[in-house]
Amino acid sequence: MIRRRTLLAAAGGGLLGSALATGTAHADATIAVNPSTTYGTWEGWGTSLAWWANVFGAREDFADLFFTTKTTTYNGTALPGLGLNIARYNLGACSSNSVGGESMAVSPDIPSFKQIEGYWQDWNNEDPTSSAWKWTADATQRAMLVKATARGATTELFANSPMWWMCLNHNPSGAAGGGNNLQSWNYRQHASHLAAVALHAKQNWGVDFATVEAFNEPSSSWWTATGTQEGCHMDATVQSAVLPYLRSELDKRGLTATRISASDETSYDLARTTWNSFSATTKGYVNRVNVHGYQGSGGRRDLLYTDVVTTAGKALWNSETGDSDGTGMTLAGNLLYDFRWLHPTAWVYWQVMDPSAGWAMIAYDASTLQPGAIQTKYYVMAQFSRHIRPGMTILDTGVSYAVAALDKPAKRLVIVAANTSSSAQTLTFDLSRFTTVTGGTGGLVPRWNTVTTGGGDLYASHSDTNLSGRTVAVPFAAKSVQTLQVDGVTV
Repeated sequence: MIRRRTLLAAAGGGLLGSALATGTAHADATIAVNPSTTYGTWEGWGTSLAWWANVFGAREDFADLFFTTKTTTYNGTALPGLGLNIARYNLGACSSNSVGGESMAVSPDIPSFKQIEGYWQDWNNEDPTSSAWKWTADATQRAMLVKATARGATTELFANSPMWWMCLNHNPSGAAGGGNNLQSWNYRQHASHLAAVALHAKQNWGVDFATVEAFNEPSSSWWTATGTQEGCHMDATVQSAVLPYLRSELDKRGLTATRISASDETSYDLARTTWNSFSATTKGYVNRVNVHGYQGSGGRRDLLYTDVVTTAGKALWNSETGDSDGTGMTLAGNLLYDFRWLHPTAWVYWQVMDPSAGWAMIAYDASTLQPGAIQTKYYVMAQFSRHIRPGMTILDTGVSYAVAALDKPAKRLVIVAANTSSSAQTLTFDLSRFTTVTGGTGGLVPRWNTVTTGGGDLYASHSDTNLSGRTVAVPFAAKSVQTLQVDGVTV
């Protein structure tokens, strides 16, 4: 989300010391893929819907571009679908009605397309079949949710803020001073709103949310009454009070299989602080820890993994991240750091479409709301999302500039690597630890290449690389990302 990213960048120190400082490859190197060390089964790639879907949710072409792998023509360009299979639906906090003479307080700085309409609009009646609930709200974002689901996406329901009338100042952008803004007498009501929408979606939209998240960067203090989006500060004590209500509200509606995720803190280090502040009972309500990747190359990803996965046995997702580098090189670098140290089983980009060209994969104009240019970042994302697919096993590479994933039934190994330096280099991949490695006909290793500096390959396929025994050497241009597909691989 568009937020205090400069502060996060400044706070990004302490990054595993020299381990990550040397993660960027600058010279020719050999990477040994180790199938005996694995980091779980890959669940997939995603995006939050929210603002871009509130604008373009009726578009079938965008649904195909983002949520399938088929080729779709956009503005005269044949684009490879990204194959995202996770859609995070933003439950809105806004409405224009008045209740008992009280109305929503609106930040002077929030654009209309970031005001997402919520469903429970009158606190006097909790019955979702009553007129207090407006089920025609948020039609456009909801349309994209349905399209994504129809294309096979797993879904998560999350809230940037409780409904405005649950907030102390009735402002869903935050409190004046950035403090707690959820009224204590509405802790359960916030959970009830989420659970009621989850049930209604299952019964009426054909959408069965796998997980529900009640918070969004709740410990951050930048959610203020003059904010540019919906947001609400809820410290760890408030979170601990809401979580049992969320479990109870889901269960009493028969949604016992719907899991709870938390807390979507903005950084790896803050996620650790929040998680470790929870009691064992509170942790028991959380099935998966979501974290946002806005610390960039900073933060102790490794310690978060240890605390959440190794110690607590919970699942771990990078459920939101983004950056202002339209080349995609920052995306590739931070994503590969995640694979090396965080070991999530899913990775979600915040907004695949954004008014800021740097943040976007496909940009759009904030004033006219017309879609625009395809960013190189789109093609970099394709290098990962089209090839590392759900069900694959993530393998250890020992470096933070390459990831390996094995499709055991298909006997296919996928490697995605980045040369983030300004000089060309050759990377050699040592596959000697596998039992068999044959490649395609004649040892062929198909590869896809994106050069992010302009004028070069954009997810271009090549059939010019072959195995040499159980190694494959690949030249990398400066600032490039490549994907290799090695067939006939067994462990």
